[in-house]
Parts: sequence; structure tokens; C-alpha cells
Amino acid sequence: MKTSSRLGLAALALVVAVGGGYAAWRATGNGGDAPKYKLAKAETGPLTAVVSATGTLNPVVSVQVGSQVSGQVKEILVDFNSPVKENQLIARIDPETFQYRQRQAEADVEAARAALGVQRAEVLRAQANLAELQRDYERKKLLVDKNFISPAERDKAQSLFDAGRASLQVAESQARNGEAQVRQREAQLSQARVDLERTAIKAPVDGVVVKRSIEPGQTVAASLQAPELFVIARNLTDMQVETSIDEADVGRIQTGQKASFTVDAFPGRSFSGEVKQVRKAATVVSNVVTYTVVVSASNPDLTLLPGMTANVRIITAQKDKTLKLPNAALRFRPAGTADEKKSTVAAAPAPTSAAGGGSGGGGPGGLASLRERLVAELKLDAEQQSKLDAIIDGMRDKFRAARDLPEAERNKAFERNRAEIREKVAAILTPEQQKRYAEMAAEAQAARTGGSTSGRVWVVGADGKPQALSLRLGLTDGSMTEVVSGDIKEGSEVIVGLQTTAGSAKPASTTPGPRLF
Repeated sequence: MKTSSRLGLAALALVVAVGGGYAAWRATGNGGDAPKYKLAKAETGPLTAVVSATGTLNPVVSVQVGSQVSGQVKEILVDFNSPVKENQLIARIDPETFQYRQRQAEADVEAARAALGVQRAEVLRAQANLAELQRDYERKKLLVDKNFISPAERDKAQSLFDAGRASLQVAESQARNGEAQVRQREAQLSQARVDLERTAIKAPVDGVVVKRSIEPGQTVAASLQAPELFVIARNLTDMQVETSIDEADVGRIQTGQKASFTVDAFPGRSFSGEVKQVRKAATVVSNVVTYTVVVSASNPDLTLLPGMTANVRIITAQKDKTLKLPNAALRFRPAGTADEKKSTVAAAPAPTSAAGGGSGGGGPGGLASLRERLVAELKLDAEQQSKLDAIIDGMRDKFRAARDLPEAERNKAFERNRAEIREKVAAILTPEQQKRYAEMAAEAQAARTGGSTSGRVWVVGADGKPQALSLRLGLTDGSMTEVVSGDIKEGSEVIVGLQTTAGSAKPASTTPGPRLF
């Protein structure tokens, strides 16, 4: 009997223990009711905002050497990589045809000069004849006055004198025509000599031959446009990178900004330069507007070659020491809060440049965050939300495909996708909404250029629940964002995501969405 009582008490104690353990398990959140947060610390350090793009290395001065005359290439005196001096003979076109033309022109000049000599002799003869007729007329005029001859004789002498004067004028005109003929033939001779000289192709500048487009025996036809025979780079120690910058980033680019670039031929090696020119001519490809920015590239050891693809990073803003936060903290929003949608808008980080490298991803969570931000900020009605859903659904696959591209191509693909979204979203907005839409873009641009914009992060409060903090944000490098002002200090912990268990982390509920602006 005592044994049975002891067994009953043991069983009761076991039930109580199990029930207490289960209650404790529920109370501590192991059942999944109380979330655990993934934290990160605010830190102080350098922050650099950059714009990344790709471009092509080219000599600063590159001269195309052509031919102004047609003919067969007789000899080539230089090859690829040959150094040349100004006026150095580098090729020759067969001059035989042009030599014959020169000889013919010389003969024409001699013939014209001979004809001119005859015409001048005719002038002298006409002058002598006119003088004789004048004397005869004067004599007969005196004889008529003395009544020795009839007036008819005088009139006849006067007619002959007038005819002689006209003959002199004709002879002088023919002589002047002969002089013009001589000048014309001399001009043709000069042209023939110039054409003969042009059969000798000479270097217009000092430099290096980087391209040769002809072979001996090849026929050159120079009709409306001079054919390209050679390309001479004036100075390969001084080169430049011509890169295309998206219109969203070109406002941050200024002459004199420092830049660096790499080329695939020398992995791990970085070359320095600076912005020399921002060209105002725009290029539009697939509705994406870009501008050409020229970056200098010093090449003293001739390592860099023309035509190489350069991955350029232009420093647009830089701070040596500033308080900064991870962008994941600005994207995080806790579930179940009353101002969930509002916090989504406030917590969206300042859009980064293409240097963010992947911050323009278009995952489902990112597109959902983008949708919520537009709905909350622009107060879209049901019809507009339906149209926005169709736009986002159409762009989702494009963003996913872009994330699989190499970095340089990925950035360009993101820019095209963002431009397409901007255009489509603007088309469904009212004028008032478009005005607010432009303000959102201006705020994002101010954040990229070092200005400040608003943001919100969440910290764990004393009761273990998330507590919102409003901040003023500055420049960003794509992964970290500057804190201009707010109740955040160095070492303060902010929430960047959720943890389902102690050993596994759940990412923030709002993943990076397309950088719309």
C-alpha cells in the first residue's frame, strides 16, 4: 500500500513538472510567440559615396590618317606600334599616273605661254598699223584744208584709222585672254604637283601607330570621304576613360573629382585619375539617358592599352569620420505596429548610386516595400493600386534577371529598370501626386549628394519591444548611411532583422527594393 502511494505521488510530481516546464517554455517565447531581433551597432568611421560605371580607354589625341587621292598602295613604311615623327613618310601610293598628269600640265603651260607670245606680237603689229593709219589721216586732213584733195579721201582715211583702232583693241583682248589661259594652265600644273605630293602619305603628328588598315597592292578609292589608312595616337602616356553616367547620377559629378578604375587585364591593380570633362550631349538608349564623363588616366609605363574596358569609381562625397548605420536597419520595420506602413516609408534608406552594387535588387519583399511606400506616400486609390501591381509584376522578372549579371552590366540593367518604373508610375498619377512624386525624387537626390533626408530605425526598448527613433540621414555608400542627427550614439544597437531561433536569422521583412529615384 505504501508503495502504491509513493508511485502516485511520483506520477503527480512528474505531471506538475511537465506542466510547469511547458508554461515556462511558452512564457520565454520558445513557442515562437515572442520574436528575437538581430542587432547591429552604430559606428564611427569614414564614409565615401561613389558613382560606378564602365568606360573605354582612349588616347587623348588620336589622329586618323587618310588619303586625298586614289590609287594603288605601292609601299608601306610603318607597322603597328611603330613610333613616328611629324611629316615622316609612312606610306606611298603609286605616283606614275600623277607624274604623267604633271607632265601634261607642264606642256599645257608651255603651249599657253607660246600662244600668249603670238597674241602679244599681234598687239604690237596692230599698234604699228594704227600709228600708220593715224599719220595718213593727219596728212589727208591737211591736204583737204588746202583743197589739194577731195574730202572723200579724208573720210576714207578716217574710216581706216577707226578700223585699225578696233583691231588693236581686239588684239589686246586676245592677249589678255592668253594671259588668263596661262594662269589657268599654271593652276592646273600646281594642282597636279599637289596631287603628286599627296601620293606620299606622311604622319601629321608625333606618336605611335595603333592601327593600320591597308596592305601593299591595295587600291585606295578617295571619292566623297578620305579612307582611313592609319590611326596614330599622339601620346600613349596620357590617356583618358570615356564613361557613360546615368542622368540620375550625373548631377553629382563635377570636374576635378577624384576617380579610380580597374581593367580586366590587371586584376587587383587600381589606377587613379580625375574627372576632366562632363559632356552635355546626352545619349538615349532604351529610354535611359546617359552623359559622357571623361576621366584622365596617367600611363607613364605604357601599361594601359587603347580600347581596354575600365571599371570606374568616381568619388562624389567623402567624410573621414562620421556616425553611420547599416542600411538594413533603415529598411527594417516590425510587424504588427500601428504605423507599419508609415514606418516603411520613413525607414526606406536614401537611394544609393550604382556603386551600391546590388542595392537595386528586385526581390519579392523589395517590390512589396516599394508598393507600400508609393501607396502610403502618394495615397493611391484602388484603380491606381491595381495598375501599380501590374507594373510591379511586369518588372519583377527583369530585376531578378539583372541580379545574375556581372556588376558593371547589373548596374546598367538596374538603371534601365528603374527608369522604366519611373516612367510607368508617373503615367498613372494625378498632377498633385506627380508633384509629390517629384519631391520624393528630390529628397533621394539630396541624400545621394550629401544632403540630409529623414529616416527611422528601431531599437529594443526596456520592455523588450521595438521602439522607433527618427533620424536625419546624410550620404550613403550603398551599405552604410550617415546619421546627421538623432538619438543614436556610437555603439547604440539597432534592429536589422528577425531571428526565428537562436541559431538562425530571418532577414528584415523589407528587403532592398528597386532604387526608384
